[in-house]
Amino acid sequence: MAHAFAVPFGTAPAQRTRLRLTRRGRLVLIALPAFLASVLLLAVLSGLIAPAHAGDSPASVTHTTQVTLQEGQSLWTVASQYAPDRDPRVVIGEIVELNNLDSTKVLPGQQIQVPTAG
Repeated sequence: MAHAFAVPFGTAPAQRTRLRLTRRGRLVLIALPAFLASVLLLAVLSGLIAPAHAGDSPASVTHTTQVTLQEGQSLWTVASQYAPDRDPRVVIGEIVELNNLDSTKVLPGQQIQVPTAG
């Protein structure tokens, strides 16, 4: 009974040859993985550096009205007057952002943009 791995009688076992790489083969063996790794690294970094645009949509247009502040008015009173159904803190944040204000302190006579229900 012959085994599947048996060497036929009268034949010499095959000699193992050592793998020899040419200069181009070594270059490909080293440069190709390095190139692919650098491309992958750049893709990951560009994904981390790129600004997020998840909330951006053309449908989110904010309607505003211009208001001239009177003596004794604060952003809280303006927010309560122009958006009575919304949380004044959220509206104040939107007013600060719309007008590029450094703080929530405002002066009489100052003109600001206030978000409206549109």
